[in-house]
Amino acid sequence: MLTLCMDTSHKYLSICLIKNDEIIASYSEECFKKQSEMIFVILDKLCKENDTNPLDIKRVVVSKGPGSYTGVRIAMSVAKVMATLNGVSLYTIDTLKLYSDNLENCAVIMDARSNRAYFGIYNKGETVLQPGVFNIDDVKKMILDNEIMGDLFLLDKEDKYPNIPNSFLKLKSYWEKVDNIHLLTPVYLKDAAAYMVKK
Repeated sequence: MLTLCMDTSHKYLSICLIKNDEIIASYSEECFKKQSEMIFVILDKLCKENDTNPLDIKRVVVSKGPGSYTGVRIAMSVAKVMATLNGVSLYTIDTLKLYSDNLENCAVIMDARSNRAYFGIYNKGETVLQPGVFNIDDVKKMILDNEIMGDLFLLDKEDKYPNIPNSFLKLKSYWEKVDNIHLLTPVYLKDAAAYMVKK
């Protein structure tokens, strides 16, 4: 089965084609605020370079957020159209879990603005700390001996991101089937208050 995976929830545009549990084509580059312009260009390029017909794609996996208000919607909108018009199966994965890269004891931090961050802790894909929106100072207290991925500039360190196409494949067992695509909504950045963890 040919599977298309896409992540546009952050500053990267990440796309890969997976066939028989092997990545046959991938692209992942910083493309902040240009994902919508580039996503079809890159998808078409990957398909042509691998002599693949886009109509052969039978399954689509997208990150569902949290992340950029606009960014999260881009890949999800493309996936919904493909599912509606071509009848492909649609799956999602939480963005923070995707960025945990299936690592042991991994904390993931993403900028949520206003001195806040989306933050979660995972152990080989299993959720250790439910993702939420935390004050940066609180995040610093929760990080102990964790491997850290994401917007580390919030912690005065150098940013560190995984190879997103590889992460999709590593975390395949955590893809969530969408039974009704019309009810699928992203986890938006503007929803931060709804995910605020109260102290």
